[in-house]
Amino acid sequence: MDLSKILSITGKNGLFKFISKTPNSFIVEGLDDGKRFPAFSNDGVAALDNIAIFTETDEIPLTTVFQNIYKKEDGKKVDIPKDNNAIKAYFAEILPEYDKERVYVSNMKKVYHWYNILVDHKLVDLENPEPEKAAEEQTNE
Repeated sequence: MDLSKILSITGKNGLFKFISKTPNSFIVEGLDDGKRFPAFSNDGVAALDNIAIFTETDEIPLTTVFQNIYKKEDGKKVDIPKDNNAIKAYFAEILPEYDKERVYVSNMKKVYHWYNILVDHKLVDLENPEPEKAAEEQTNE
């Protein structure tokens, strides 16, 4: 699963696909509506592969969390619970060691929402792109 071109933008709902870079902005396309618009660096743009979830000992990449949900849900969308305790209980099932003081219910809801968007667009799988990138780099040398 390669999420390097899938972006989150602070203050905007949903996820966005990186299209191109201009001298002072990025052109992005909404995964849900397909609309393109410029996003600026001060908009709080983050690639999903750079986001991690705090645990008691370390940080776990968001891709790993998505893969855990994918396994648990057998590749289907997750039903986002309404009750905060149910949201936390489900998150504890997919990532038992998450930091209960630094990972908020709002973060969990966002993870579930993003996961569902990615499943809709068939962007979640159990493959890790890192070994492939390493193999490509070795063959290019």
